[in-house]
Amino acid sequence: MELPKETTVSDDPSESAHGRWYGDACGTAFAMELVGERWSILLVRELLLGGRRFSDLRRALPAISAKVLTERLARLEAAGVVGRRQLGPPAPAQLYELTEWGRYAEPAIIELSRWALRSPRHDPTLSLSPVALMLNLRTTMDRAAAQALSASMRFEIGPADQGDRFTARLTKGELVLARADDSDPAPDFTVWVGKPLAFLRFVYGRQDLAALEAEGGLRITGDVVLAKKVFAAFSLPPKVA
Repeated sequence: MELPKETTVSDDPSESAHGRWYGDACGTAFAMELVGERWSILLVRELLLGGRRFSDLRRALPAISAKVLTERLARLEAAGVVGRRQLGPPAPAQLYELTEWGRYAEPAIIELSRWALRSPRHDPTLSLSPVALMLNLRTTMDRAAAQALSASMRFEIGPADQGDRFTARLTKGELVLARADDSDPAPDFTVWVGKPLAFLRFVYGRQDLAALEAEGGLRITGDVVLAKKVFAAFSLPPKVA
């Protein structure tokens, strides 16, 4: 009797076919083969709010080396998760973007984050990239509490010369995030975040805004009363032992 051929799991780093690690038909196994290497899923996270240059990604993830970043981007591109295009003058550069299929990873990343936040081992004092800080709001919003709220927001994270700018619109329990543009209409309020931990202490720790502003890591201008109502609709999920 002829025995079936044994399935071989490939260790070739250029291999992008399903089965190269686990030889398992499960979608979860395939997902890990696509984004399970160190840094890969964080690169997807960093691209969820728009395309980024190589230098932008290195700044957002300072612990990644140029070599590893190059390798991970190439693997994600080969897998069809990331694409790239050339930017023209005045600053020609390659822009890395999620493909249409790549963008479908967002709900999974948000839910994975929400699951992990329930661990008692989660340390909220560690660093957060600007994109991670914004997506954290989508992860922790109480939709029922936000249902009656409507607000347009602008976030300015980091120094003026090299920081990140975002807009957020809250309508009927839905939070839409995007990178800011000079043509955006004036928001209801603007949040300047010099220290992400100060913002987290305000939103999740319910600490006094005036005291945090006096420390210099956070400032809110515009309709501050509305801002306080909006951020009261965000909370960390309860811990599960």
